[in-house]
Amino acid sequence: MKIVHSPSHRAHADRPEFLGGKAVPSYETPARVEAILAALEAAGYPAPLPPQRYDLAPLQAIHAVDYLDFLATLWPAWQTAYPDSPAALPYCFPSGPGGGTRPNDIEARLGYYAFDLSAAVTAGTWSAARAAANCALTAADLLLQGEPAALALCRPPGHHAGPAQMGGYCYLNNAAIAAQHLLAGGTTRVAILDVDYHHGNGTQAIFYERSDVLFVSIHADPAEAYPHFWGYAGEIGRGAGRGLTLNLPLPLGTGWAAYESVLAQGLAAVADFDPDYLLVSLGLDTHEADPIARFRLKTPDYGRLGAQVGQVARPTLFVLEGGYAVERLGPALVNTLRGFEGGDVPERW
Repeated sequence: MKIVHSPSHRAHADRPEFLGGKAVPSYETPARVEAILAALEAAGYPAPLPPQRYDLAPLQAIHAVDYLDFLATLWPAWQTAYPDSPAALPYCFPSGPGGGTRPNDIEARLGYYAFDLSAAVTAGTWSAARAAANCALTAADLLLQGEPAALALCRPPGHHAGPAQMGGYCYLNNAAIAAQHLLAGGTTRVAILDVDYHHGNGTQAIFYERSDVLFVSIHADPAEAYPHFWGYAGEIGRGAGRGLTLNLPLPLGTGWAAYESVLAQGLAAVADFDPDYLLVSLGLDTHEADPIARFRLKTPDYGRLGAQVGQVARPTLFVLEGGYAVERLGPALVNTLRGFEGGDVPERW
């Protein structure tokens, strides 16, 4: 399997988020990808390919032009307003009768384009986000060129980013950008299977009214888990997309036995849709050791997950999303790939 990675992700670092009423260092760190790279090398996978460079057109096919311009210009404007600030974060969000008006003030614009306090912006955020999107686009091009599968090691992740909003550590929706690129390459149907612990609200919003993309998400019950306001089973799509969003929320504490049956349900929906390509938003925060999630999957379970995904037998693009138990990420991801490829998966690491 070919793997695409950019070291530019390291520029997106040292920023806060707010949990439990206080600012804490973000759980989404460069160490996540570095741990995965080390595990892939130890497992004998080939060295990653660098991403190609793409212009803004593939991003503009998914995200609003004004939002992209905001991301590209935010840091210089923030530095002008607050020269000593290490990171840009909003302090208010739209509500009430004026909620649709885009303000001029830099802090207010941060709130306008964000839905939470977990997507701080630093000097390297835009370049890292662009590089992550380029990784996803390069991996999509590998599939269009005939590769049976590819892995895009995207960081920052993307599945919470909507058409014009950032949040949940996400700025550009790498999976959605790759899916649209595949469609632009001549295919007619793409399925996205999101297995991150948290619902991919951004991906859902982007494709909610479209008939060419099936979105299936297996995630923690949003009544109990982030992002809380999206991901309920009754959200099934609208208009031309009605019936093409399938949310499969699970209770906190879910282990493999319950997860496996729901995964089979999601993959059956993928098979019924009969896509030309399958895109997997690969969140590894379903692991029992994850510090900010509450599922109970164990490291060997990811081999079983990968094996079931492989049975769909479609060209498949894995796009890295969440996962914050750094020491477990590499083994979980390697097991996923080994299972997908039909290889042996060790029961213990």
